[in-house]
Amino acid sequence: MLNKRGCGILLHPTSLPGPGGIGSLGTDARRFIDLLYDMGMSYWQVLPLTPPACGNSPYSAFTAFGGNPLLIDLERIAGEGDLADIPCSGRYPEDRVDFNAVSGTKMELLYQAGSAFLTRKGTPRTVEFRNFCDTTHWLHDYALFMALKRRFHGKSWSLWPEEASRITDEKYYDYSDKLGLEIGVQKYLQWQFSRQWKELRTYANERGIAIIGDIPIFVAYDSADVWSHRELFLLDSMGKPTVVAGVPPDYFSSNGQLWGNPHYDWDLMEQKGYQWWIERFKSVFGLFDIVRVDHFRGFEGAWHVSAKAKTSRNGRWVKGPGERLFDALLAALGALPIIAEDLGVITPEVETLRDRYSYPGMKILQFAFDSGPDNPDLPHNHVKHGVVYTGTHDNDTTVGWYNSISEAERSEMNAYLGSSGDDCAGSLIRAALMSVADTTIIPFQDILKLGSEARMNIPGTPFGNWEWRFSWNMLPRELAVSVRNRLERYGRAEHGEKTYEP
Repeated sequence: MLNKRGCGILLHPTSLPGPGGIGSLGTDARRFIDLLYDMGMSYWQVLPLTPPACGNSPYSAFTAFGGNPLLIDLERIAGEGDLADIPCSGRYPEDRVDFNAVSGTKMELLYQAGSAFLTRKGTPRTVEFRNFCDTTHWLHDYALFMALKRRFHGKSWSLWPEEASRITDEKYYDYSDKLGLEIGVQKYLQWQFSRQWKELRTYANERGIAIIGDIPIFVAYDSADVWSHRELFLLDSMGKPTVVAGVPPDYFSSNGQLWGNPHYDWDLMEQKGYQWWIERFKSVFGLFDIVRVDHFRGFEGAWHVSAKAKTSRNGRWVKGPGERLFDALLAALGALPIIAEDLGVITPEVETLRDRYSYPGMKILQFAFDSGPDNPDLPHNHVKHGVVYTGTHDNDTTVGWYNSISEAERSEMNAYLGSSGDDCAGSLIRAALMSVADTTIIPFQDILKLGSEARMNIPGTPFGNWEWRFSWNMLPRELAVSVRNRLERYGRAEHGEKTYEP
């Protein structure tokens, strides 16, 4: 994988069309895969599929291992008999996800379905469910964590009564017994997500589409991971972070980005043979064919900021595990198809770590036109073993970006690309497809030539992100044919004859 010329689309499943106010793993996801096939695409890249916590961000999740229940296809649930009725969803906007409204309604229906399923005994699906529970090592800790979170009205685990926040073995089993039904429903949701995602991935693979996933380097403080493995993180005696993660001032923010995630106790993780990380990578490669490792540079050195700080300006770089971790992963899991997200402050040490394992890095064309001919993101500086993007989920759409940059930068881009600027998205896509880099990934918003209204995320802003959705009527009738023609021109097209009908 990633060793031949190919192209993919970046689109998170929440952005898919369909009923219920949010994209799902159902019919519209398969229709999107059919569209990718007809375009000649090789890849579908998604963001983390984990259950989002703060701000609905897929990069801040209640567990690093599980799936987002909001992506479960309710029609499939109803078809299996676990749900009697799916209410009309006409009250939801079509162009964005109203997470508050969707979460309230959909989670209530999913809880009804889980409760109904758990009352049935001795069916083939019951056997499948029990096998999933028995073989999923992280599942009970997560299900108990979510059950306790509901019991304590959604509060962060650090605000729970001490017997729950600093749980002993005795209380662990006591709560597991008292909250048995709630725990069972949580396990049901993860089981349904897992089976629906596996079927969708199989459908994509059968169409020649590989799925590129994403593994954030850090986990949320309010997560089952930190609650159940406090010893693996840099916390004080009260369970509070002593330092938190972020990055110094950068392209996106003059104050840096203060993410707030707790840092790892890498010394203890090394003593434990990096087993937590081995299990995490094993789990994520059970979902995806290729994985983009977010903030790869953090494994060589991470930005530590005081937990009391208001911005990320005043921090310090602290060495990470580097090759010790990746050697352990290599020994346990073999060579892994990884994309290293090597953006930001990249040092020679980070490049050495990336190249030691032959991980391709990333080039972002929106970063290419502001610093002269030596800019590494310019196409003439690309390398074959790399992945080039017009922009990522953190960037504005290309149309929005082009409209926001200086006249000098627009002139430089147009002169470099030999374009007039009338079709900035098309010109940047053409440059990406022409690149010597084996792999090109294009956000679907750029394919549709949408403006800033379709932006997915603004780094450093905690709310109002991750909401964009497309609708099928946005697609030009000949979109698949025109995209395939471009991919064929630059040696990136896959698959056979057109099958998609808009």
